[in-house]
Amino acid sequence: MNDKDQLDGRKVTILKAIIKTYLETGEPVGSRTISKYTDLNLSSATIRNEMSDLEELGYIVQPHTSAGRIPSDKGYRFYVDQIMQEKEEEFTEIKELMLKRVDRVELLLKQMARILAQNTNYAALISAPQYHRNKLKFIQLSKVDDGKLLVVIVVEGNMIKNTMIPVSQQLSDEGLLNLNILLNNALNGLTIEEINLDVISRLKEQAGIHSEVVDRVLGEVAEAIRADDDDLQIYTSGATNIFKYPELSDGEMASRLIGTLEQKELLQELVDDVNSSESSSGIQVYIGEEAPVQTMRDCSIVTANYELGEGLRGTIGIIGPKRMDYEKVLNTLRNLMTQLDSILKKDER
Repeated sequence: MNDKDQLDGRKVTILKAIIKTYLETGEPVGSRTISKYTDLNLSSATIRNEMSDLEELGYIVQPHTSAGRIPSDKGYRFYVDQIMQEKEEEFTEIKELMLKRVDRVELLLKQMARILAQNTNYAALISAPQYHRNKLKFIQLSKVDDGKLLVVIVVEGNMIKNTMIPVSQQLSDEGLLNLNILLNNALNGLTIEEINLDVISRLKEQAGIHSEVVDRVLGEVAEAIRADDDDLQIYTSGATNIFKYPELSDGEMASRLIGTLEQKELLQELVDDVNSSESSSGIQVYIGEEAPVQTMRDCSIVTANYELGEGLRGTIGIIGPKRMDYEKVLNTLRNLMTQLDSILKKDER
């Protein structure tokens, strides 16, 4: 029987309480403190017995005689594994709910793109909803050996990234704890744009000799926040409507435009620009040279974002000549947004 099998629910609760309290205070934790934080309704004496068992099993240590306990590396490992498991379970539940709806949503969006192109006589695109999980929720550094740290990064949508980073200097338990506190206090709730040079410089200065570790962690945070762009699905319709407008139907120009509507990378540039704009929540109009995609600068593009909840967002776009019927396009987009919102919310119930 391994050590995990010996940790019953009560021991797990007490161990978690010790680690959480120590992460908050940096001070050894005593039985009386734990009796206030748990809902076990146990006496300090009973908690002391459980803490003795946890110490014997190697999950906590007593740094000084008559002092409270602090987590050992083994305790931290158990705690991080528990967090990772809980977050994975949360993500799996969300993913399963989304998978049940993904086929219906895909068919709906393809149909909407066709209707949009037919109603406006322009080209249309709709991107599938994506998690815009651009805020950091939690970082945990855990020692694997003297030369490696495990970095656990949780971002909005409860998406988790685990990675190993090399470290050139040895980190004590106290040094690792201080780094965890420093990183979480400075970065939790920030977007990638908000983690600017001032934040980075301040973090490195506070980390002192461990600034190299902070630098590597920040690189992993940036990757985690920006992850999964390759999975974006974009549905288009009405590309041949371009030939209805003489100013766009020139052979080379039309060929470039139709080629653009078939290239996911170029369409993603447009979607990314819409989402990074300060007015990303409303309707946006790009005219000629304002277009973020070079091959669309003889056109006008009208875009809007739709929301699916839980941080999920997609983009709708209409591409036509600069002399497009803006009033009709704006009305069509607003009506479509209302219908889409109504259908998707009904589908959620």
